[in-house]
Parts: sequence; structure tokens; C-alpha cells
Amino acid sequence: MPTHPVIAAIDAGGTSFNCGLVDADGDVFATWRVATSSPDETLTAVADAFLDAFAYHSVQPAALGIASFGPVDIDPRSDTYGTITGTAKPGWQDTALGPRLSQALDLPFHLETDVNAALIAEMRWGAARDAASAAYMTVGTGIGVGLYLNGGLVGHPGHPEFGHIRVARHDQDLDFPGVCALHGDCLEGLASAEAVWARWGDPAALPADHLAWEIEAYYLAQACLNLYLATRLDRIVIGGGLLQAAHLLPRVAVQFDQLVSNYLPVSGRTLIVPARLGLRSGVIGGALVALNQLS
Repeated sequence: MPTHPVIAAIDAGGTSFNCGLVDADGDVFATWRVATSSPDETLTAVADAFLDAFAYHSVQPAALGIASFGPVDIDPRSDTYGTITGTAKPGWQDTALGPRLSQALDLPFHLETDVNAALIAEMRWGAARDAASAAYMTVGTGIGVGLYLNGGLVGHPGHPEFGHIRVARHDQDLDFPGVCALHGDCLEGLASAEAVWARWGDPAALPADHLAWEIEAYYLAQACLNLYLATRLDRIVIGGGLLQAAHLLPRVAVQFDQLVSNYLPVSGRTLIVPARLGLRSGVIGGALVALNQLS
């Protein structure tokens, strides 16, 4: 039997909602995925799957914890807490994600951004466990960053939108317009998995020596450099679907070191690390958001 309390947890992404049942030790004992389509279809499918899982595992969760893509209102004092706001995801603007699922499951909900939730999970049980300050960057359909400094999450009760910073163009990537619907060739527009798909097709089909990876590493290294120079973080944890290419992160570290150019005594190999919790960072983080409120 799981350690109580049990949390119904969701990592709500633009491609899929990764769902799970998580115990108080962060162990995920049931997990499944629902493809992200329209809000009505997605949230109905998510709620139905949770209700089936509660019955199958004979559990009554104490709360619902959500790690959500954004922008999303994460201020519990707000009338629109738990609502996705000005997202570029078609059809999802002004979706009351938390309230709708809370009502469907008859559970109180606690919600954070996907990257903030993954960050606190990695700092509790993962790759940043020994760090006093850290960032979590997800590189998937979009790019997001959560930051923990001086004992708290940066920007709360708002959150950073670091995925939309500007980066210098790679000299072999000058003509690509970028895929960001709002900003074109911002970091997300150039380096997200969607951007890789738009230029070269399925990232999983690209050989390790493809030019795509050099260009991708160049943009992500710039992002890491900007994070480090601005905040002097102890750790930068990178996760997300594109990091399934195991050779990418070492390339980012090498390019980071080249960009630092011996200005500071820092090594990309120790600063920039993969998410230890892997693709479960978001689900575990969503659960931890709820568990922190229950403790």
C-alpha cells in the first residue's frame, strides 16, 4: 500500500497531460498519459482516467497537485487561480484548469507552473538536492524556466517567462523565422522541440552528428550563460522531451564553457545537469506542490 497521503498529480503540457498517483515519499505508483487536444476533451478524459484509477487502486487522494504549462495564474489569492491565461496554445486561453478538475474529482487543488514544480521536485529528490540555488529548464514543445534563489521561487506569485528571451543567431541558422506565435525567433522559437521539427523533422530520427544538434546546443548554452551570469546559480537542471537525445546535454556544456571564455571559474559539466527524475519530474513536482500545502 502507498504511504499516505496519496496525491493525484498532473504534469499538464501542450502535447500531453502526464498523470499519476504519488505517495508522500514521492513514489509514483500509477502513471498514464492523456493527449492534449481541446480543453473539454482533455479535461474530461483526464478526470475519467483519475476516477478509474482511484477505484482500481482503492485510494481516495487527499488533494490534486498540478504542474501546468502557462502562462497560468498561480496566486492562490486570485479569483482566477488555476486558470491558464495568455497562452499561445490554441483554444486554451482562459481555461480554468484547476477549478474544473477540482470539481470533477471532488478534490482541493494546488497548482504551480510546470517548471517551478519540476524544480522543487529536483531540489527535494533529484539532481539539485544539494543546491542552495537552482534553475530547471524544460525543452519540449516550448521552453520554460523556473528559478529558486534566496530561499524562494523567483517571481512568485507570478513566474518568469525566460523561454521568450532573445539569443544570438547561429551563423548557419540565419534564415529560419522561428516558431513562436508571438515572438518568432525568441529562445523558444529557435530551440524548442517544435522548432527542431519545423527545420529538420522528427528529432528522434536525427543522427548525433547532424547540424541540428550543434545549433540547438548553441542556443541552450546561451540560455544557461544568461541564467548563470544573472544569478550565479549552483545548478541548472535541464529536462523535457528533447533531452531524450543523450548527446545533447554534453554539447550544451561544451558550448557554455566556450561562451564563458574563462571569465568565471565555472564548468558547464558540473553546472548543467540532466533531470534525475526524468520525465516524471513534473508529476512528482505537482504532487509535491500539494504535499507542501498539506504539511
